[in-house]
Amino acid sequence: MNRMLIFAAANGGFLSKTWDVFVKYQPLFLKAIQSTLLVAFVGTIVGLLIGLLVGAVRAITSDNEVNRKPATRVVYKVIYVLTSVYVEVFRGTPMMVQAMFLHYTFFAPMFHWSPITSAMVIISVNTGGYMAEIVRSGIQAVEKGQLEGARSIGMTSFQTMRYIVLPQAIKNSFPSIGNEFVVNIKDSCVLNCIQFSELFFVAKSVQGSTFSYAEPFLIVGIIYLILTFVTSRILGYIEKRMNHQRSSYPASMSTPKSGTLKG
Repeated sequence: MNRMLIFAAANGGFLSKTWDVFVKYQPLFLKAIQSTLLVAFVGTIVGLLIGLLVGAVRAITSDNEVNRKPATRVVYKVIYVLTSVYVEVFRGTPMMVQAMFLHYTFFAPMFHWSPITSAMVIISVNTGGYMAEIVRSGIQAVEKGQLEGARSIGMTSFQTMRYIVLPQAIKNSFPSIGNEFVVNIKDSCVLNCIQFSELFFVAKSVQGSTFSYAEPFLIVGIIYLILTFVTSRILGYIEKRMNHQRSSYPASMSTPKSGTLKG
């Protein structure tokens, strides 16, 4: 009984101290939340645009190679190789290494970019490598009959990709796209290596002021959990709405109007 009371008292004191640390450094934590969400959101959106471009280009350049002229085949092959190298490099190396190399080699000395600008660019190009593969798998999920139908009415490869394939690929890939946003919220912590003031960076700063690891990193862990939990639920709701609209559309089209029914 005495041990339980001592344990409860110790935990009560720890939680009270954790709350005091949060209240004292609340402005820093709130600013870090804004920076983390901003970089994760921008990185996901720009990365999606890069992924759409790279995924579409790779799909187009690898399609119908036999029917092309030799010179065109060479150009398309070069483009395919370059986009493949981009995907392999940014998917095959850690984002922390990419951040250190790009920021301290190019962005800071050449362009004098701030850490937050570099962070947004780095997480965008890193996400683009993953999004390209997500989009590619979404494109492959589109029925080939739709591609053949588009070509039969005279649509070019670019028109088919823009109007037929990509809209469906985005819908097919939405769960993975949403997951990338959640991952970017968490993985933004590695960008503290370029002095970007996100949640992990603030936790280290608070730890240096309080000389305690437990309280600031518990606070940051809870903040990350709340951010990812709320984001996952919002994305799940959007996905459910998209699936509902997609499944109800054929039914609404196939159901005859009451006025057309014969008595």
